[in-house]
Amino acid sequence: MERATKLQPDEQRVADMFAIAEHRDQAALGRLFDHYVPKVRSFCLAAQPGSNLMADDIAQEVMIRIWNKAHTYKPESASLNTWVFTLARNARIDYLRKNSRHQSDIDPEYLWQHVVDENADPFKDALQKRDKERIEHGLSKLPQDQKQVLAKVYLEGKTHKEAAEELSLPLGTIKSRVRLALHKLTIYVKR
Repeated sequence: MERATKLQPDEQRVADMFAIAEHRDQAALGRLFDHYVPKVRSFCLAAQPGSNLMADDIAQEVMIRIWNKAHTYKPESASLNTWVFTLARNARIDYLRKNSRHQSDIDPEYLWQHVVDENADPFKDALQKRDKERIEHGLSKLPQDQKQVLAKVYLEGKTHKEAAEELSLPLGTIKSRVRLALHKLTIYVKR
């Protein structure tokens, strides 16, 4: 008696993609829907929390694109997850361009310069990159004595007392410079 081999989840999803491409299998689309819609919605909501309507619209658009473009999927070129999230990325960019009310200072093209990893959070990475650039810009505007104290305390991990000893300055001066530098940095970064 022949036993049916059970496919691994990723293999099953690839098989479902081929079933959609070759036979327009609606049950296969339903399984992909159940798997990918929550992930695509999370991907969208991570970028713009509270934008449930946008997340729903993009998830629906991705499923339509899967249905219409299943025949273009080539497993030798990319994993199914990468292919689906590329569709999601493109659908999100199209949505944002079409609906300019969802303005963002994050450039969507930056987010996808690297291979898509389904577990990565590209929007968080973009926000961190933007914040890093703003902080570096703010640091460049600080006086040298304030930059030096911040470097000792925050980059080298020194206590205020250790920084005071190394720089041969009173402890109160170190604390004042740190406080003043952080205040200025906050103002510079918000610009």
